[in-house]
Parts: sequence; structure tokens; C-alpha cells
Amino acid sequence: MLETIWFALWGVLWAVYFMLDGFDLGAGALLPFLAKNEDEKRTIYHATGPFWDGNEVWLITAGGVTFAAFPLAYAVMFSSLYSALMLILFCLIIRGVAMEYRGKLEGHSWRDGWDWLLFISSALPALLFGVAFANIFQGIPIDIEHIYRGSLFTLLNPYGLLGGLLFLCLFLYHGALWLGIKAGGELKERAQRTAKILWVPLLILAVVFLVATWFATNLYANYLTYPVLWVLPALAVAGLLATRLFLQQGAAWKSWFASSAVVVGATLFGVAGLYPNLLPSSIDPKASLTVVNAASSPLTLKIMLGVALVMVPVVIAYQVWVYHLFRHEVTPDDLAYEEGY
Repeated sequence: MLETIWFALWGVLWAVYFMLDGFDLGAGALLPFLAKNEDEKRTIYHATGPFWDGNEVWLITAGGVTFAAFPLAYAVMFSSLYSALMLILFCLIIRGVAMEYRGKLEGHSWRDGWDWLLFISSALPALLFGVAFANIFQGIPIDIEHIYRGSLFTLLNPYGLLGGLLFLCLFLYHGALWLGIKAGGELKERAQRTAKILWVPLLILAVVFLVATWFATNLYANYLTYPVLWVLPALAVAGLLATRLFLQQGAAWKSWFASSAVVVGATLFGVAGLYPNLLPSSIDPKASLTVVNAASSPLTLKIMLGVALVMVPVVIAYQVWVYHLFRHEVTPDDLAYEEGY
């Protein structure tokens, strides 16, 4: 029972992380395409600056839960996906440095250089997270001794790349909606027009991914056994339709919340389909890591649950306060400060 509870929490933590960090990854990846002058570039930095590092708390928490609740899965996952995860880690470090150092000097080459680094370090993690999770959904080549029998290029298979493109497009859309809330003037209008354009390829990619999932994975087996789980993909589909409707009506916040439902529904769709597997093996089903054979001791899981019940509400309360405090549109007064946060 405790293993199942922690598996569900593990999935929720990843879903919350993608919902929150997805928009600032998307906004960073859109910077070269949306910002036409220095003020607009700084507006994008200020639109994400107060939130990005707090959002990554959920990434650390999801990683920490994997380590503490399912240590064997953590070891195999980080050795199997080592190259991809290290690229993500370096990108996340570079994003933080770009946020901090861009405003330290005035030169165009200095600032343009950090802008391109922010673009790369935002777009690449979005793509790689999708590649990694799509590969987990379809199974990775680990043998009975839990040794990974592949390379970085093994992960770049058609289904993995399709998952990467879906995540990238979803985060770009999520980020465009956020800039449509936080920016003003022409940048706001440009961001909302971009969101409307991105919605079409996002819809196409989502449909293709759902069809490909039927053939490339075993995720639908749980949905056929437990029909109540269909509420998760239904949440994603309803959110995708609602976000376009709200965007058309000019309801920016409602559109962003509907987009958040898409991110959460899409992530939980995959996680629920995985159960009881954490890391299915594409070589031998007996080599798969499950919530049973990869879990920590019951005492560890029980202590962790007590800590989580106390600390997670504190983290949520802090983040709600931050989002409420910085909910306003970025103004020229905000741009008087070089720092984005």
C-alpha cells in the first residue's frame, strides 16, 4: 500500500513540476522569436524571474522522492539516462547563470550571448524531458542485472523523439500563454498570437502521440482494466479544447489554467499507465523495476510520508504567496531593476 501511495506522489510531483517549470522553459525558448527590442527581452526575464527557481524545487523533490522511496529505480534511471539527465542538469545551471549575469554588463554581445544561452538551455530540457519520459513509457533496454544496454542515441528512437516534440510544443504553448498574461503592449499581443498558432501543431502532436502510444507501449492495458483511469487523458483533452476557447475569448488566466490541466493530465496519463512499473524493460519483462522490487523499506516509506505531510503544504503555501505577490503585469517600473527577480 505504501509503495502505491509513493508511486502516486511520485507521479504528482513530476506533473506539478512540468506544469510550473514548463511555462518558464517555454518562455525562455520563445525569447529570440518574440522579443524585438531590449525592453521586451527584459520583460521576458522579469516575467519568469521571480518563479523559475521556486518551480525547480518540485524537480528536486521529484528526484529526491525517486532516490528515497525507490532507490534501485533511481540508480538504474540515472545510470541508464545519464547523458540525457546530465545535459538537462547543465542546461538548468546555465539558465540560472543567464538570469543572474545578463544584466551585469551593458554590451550587446554580452547580453545577446546570454539570451542565446537562455534559449538553448530552455528548449533543450523541454525536448529531453519528453524523450526521457517517452522512453520510460515504452521501456528501456535494461537486462536482468539492471544494466543499461544502450546509449544516448538508443533513446532517440521515433517514439522518444515524438515525446520530445510533444513536450517542447506543449511547453512553448504554456510559455506563450504566460507571456500573454505577464507582458504588456505589442509583446503581449505577439505572445497570444503565437499561442493561437502553436495550438494547432500541439493538437496534432497530441493525437499522433496517443495513437503511437497504443502501438509502442503497454500503457493502455491499465486503462482497459480500470476504465476510471480514462479521466486522466480526458482531463488533458478537455484542457486542450478549453484553453483554445478561453484564448479566443481573451481570458488569459483561464487559458493558462486550462493549459496547466493539459500538462498535468498528459503526465498522469503516462504515469497511471506505467503502474506497477517504474522502469519497464524492453529486453525482458522480468528485468522491469516495479513499485515492489524497487521500493525502500516500509519504515522508510512511513517516515517519508510523515515528513511529506508536514513539509509539502509549507512549500505549496510559499509558492502560492510568491505567485500572488508577482501576479501583476511587468511594468516599466519593474524594468528599472536589472535583475529579473
